[in-house]
Parts: sequence; C-alpha cells; structure tokens
Amino acid sequence: MTVIILVSATPALRGEVSRWAIEPHPGVFVAVLSALVREKLWERCCKKIRDGGVIFIYTDANEQGYTIRTYGNTKRQFVDLDGLILPKMISGKES
Repeated sequence: MTVIILVSATPALRGEVSRWAIEPHPGVFVAVLSALVREKLWERCCKKIRDGGVIFIYTDANEQGYTIRTYGNTKRQFVDLDGLILPKMISGKES
C-alpha cells in the first residue's frame, strides 16, 4: 500500500499521479504499487512539485511496517528515534 500526499501541487502533477492511484481527498492518493513504479513516481513527484511538497508513505519490512519519505515544503518533518518514525510539526519560527 502506498499513500502519496501532494501539498500545493499543480493540476498536471495531480493528474499524472491519478493515473496510478485513486484520490479519495484532494491531494491525497492511495495505491498498491510495485517497488519500481513507486520509485519512478517518487522521482517524478520530486522533479515536478515546484514550491510544494510530497509525503510518501509505503509498506516496508521494518518495525512499524511502513516508511515515510518527504520532499519540498511540507508542514511536518519525520524524525527517526531508534527505528520509530514520529512526526514533528514545523512552525514559522524554529529555535
């Protein structure tokens, strides 16, 4: 299972991703993809996102059962704490 979240993406990029996945909510895509297709789609999203951001969540053989990748401007960072991936909100002012 793969979940793709596009933040501030162009309609062209959303249309391209919709060829491979369903869009149950604007900017959120869900699909079952092979590793090759997933990697190619990740590369295309990173190349075409412009000022937006991409969050990829997909099934993986680790403790949590999934991996999270981010690229560009998203409102969350994901921190790996001894194999546990946790979200961290990004505020306007970092200290």
